[in-house]
Amino acid sequence: MQYMPITSSMFLIAETRELPMHVGGLQLFIPREGQSAGQLADDMMEAFLTATEIQPDFRKRPTQPFSLLGSVSWSYDDEIDYDYHVRRIALPKPGRIRELLHYVSLNHSTLLDRSKPMWEAHLIEGLADGRVALYTKIHHSVVDGVTALRILGRSLSDDPEDRTGRAPWDASLKRKRPPKPKPGLSQRVFGGISGAAGVANQLAGLVPASAQIALRSIRDPHYLAPIHGAPKTILDVPIGGARRFAAQQWETARLRAVAAALNLTLNDVVLAMCGGALRNYLIDQDALPDTPLLAMVPVSMHVGDEKDGNAVTAILANLATDQADPEQRLAQLTASTRASKEVVRGLTPLQALALGAANASSMAFMSVPGFVSYAPSQFNVIISNVPGPQHDLYWNGAQLDGLYPVSIPASGCALNITITSTGRYMGFGLIGARAQVPSLQRILTHLDTALGELEKVADIT
Repeated sequence: MQYMPITSSMFLIAETRELPMHVGGLQLFIPREGQSAGQLADDMMEAFLTATEIQPDFRKRPTQPFSLLGSVSWSYDDEIDYDYHVRRIALPKPGRIRELLHYVSLNHSTLLDRSKPMWEAHLIEGLADGRVALYTKIHHSVVDGVTALRILGRSLSDDPEDRTGRAPWDASLKRKRPPKPKPGLSQRVFGGISGAAGVANQLAGLVPASAQIALRSIRDPHYLAPIHGAPKTILDVPIGGARRFAAQQWETARLRAVAAALNLTLNDVVLAMCGGALRNYLIDQDALPDTPLLAMVPVSMHVGDEKDGNAVTAILANLATDQADPEQRLAQLTASTRASKEVVRGLTPLQALALGAANASSMAFMSVPGFVSYAPSQFNVIISNVPGPQHDLYWNGAQLDGLYPVSIPASGCALNITITSTGRYMGFGLIGARAQVPSLQRILTHLDTALGELEKVADIT
C-alpha cells in the first residue's frame, strides 16, 4: 500500500458528477507515406493491446472503500482490462473536426471509474482528412499536465524512420530518459528541499513571508495577492457536468516574433492573446465587467528528470480586459505577471507552495452548495501554458500533427484554457461548461484577432 499525497487526495475529494477531475489530451497523427489511416490505427491498437509491463501510474486506483474524505492510499491492479480502457471508434460522416471535437466534448463530461485504474484511451478513425486521432484522459489525482506530456513524449520519437513506437503506458518506455530542459524559473525557485532542518526553516519562514507578500500587495498596485478578488462575470457561476471542447493551433514562430520584438516571454504573449479574446467574447455576450478579469496561472514545479505525479503552484494575473487599447492592455498584463514572478523568486519551495494554495484556495470550496453564488471570486478563468516538445515527433513514422490539452473547468470557473507546443505549433485547448459558456468556439476567432493586434503593436507585418 502506498500512501497518497494530499495534492492527489484533494482532486478526489473535490470530484462530483458536475465536476469531473480528469485531464486529457487530443493528438492527431498523419499516416506515413504509403500507409492508410486504417493501417495506422491497426498498428496503434496492436501496440496498445500487447503491452504487458504497465507503468505504475496506469495500474493504480484509490484504495476502497471510499469515503467523504476521499482516499489516503493507492492500490495497484496486476492486470489491465484493455477491453474497457482502450476504445476504437469511427466518427460519423462527414468526419469533420467538428465531429471529432463533439466526441471529445461528450466523453470528457463522464466520470472515470474509481474501481479501476483511472484512465481511458480512445483511438478515433473516420476523419475526412485522413488523419487518426487519439483522445486520452487520466485522473488529475494521478498526474498533472506536465507529467501527461512526459508520458506522451516517451512513446514518440524525433526520428521518422523509428519503428519502435509503443503504448504510452508501456513500462519499458520509462527507460527512455528525455534530455534535461534548460533551467527556468521553476528550477531556480523550486530547486528542492534537503533534509528535515531545511523543511523546518522554511516552515518557520511562512509567517514573515506572508507579511512580506501582504506589504508587497499594498506597495505595488500591479501585484495581485490572494485576497485581491475578481469581478463577478458569467464565467464564475455554478456549472453542470456537460462540457464543450474547442481547439486550434497557431505557428509558434508568430508568437515568438511578438515576444522577441517586445522583449516579452512566450507565456506573456499567450496570456495577452487570452486577455484580448476574452474581452471580445464577453462583449459579444454583453457581459464585460468594468474591472479586469483575473486569471489563475499554474506554474510547474517539475525539475529536470524528477519523478512523475503532481507538482504545481499558482500565481494570479491581471488580464486587463477593461482596456480597449491592445498596447495598454499588454502593458498592464505584463506588469502584473512580472510582479508575481518577482514575489515567487523570493520564496522558498514550501512558501511558494503555500502561496499557490492560497491563490487557488477557493477551488477547495467550489463544490460546497451556495459557495460560488455568494462568495467573492479569486479569479475568473484558469490559463495554463504547458511546455511541450520543441521538435517534430513521430509514432512509427506517423507524424504528430496536433496536440491539444483537454483540462478541467470548475464551479466558479466555467472556462479553462490550456496551451502546449508541438515543434512548429502552439495548440490551444478550450474546455468549458456547456450550458454556462455559450458559443465557446467563438473564442478561437477572438484569439486569432488578439494575436493580430499584438503583431501590430510589435510592428510585425
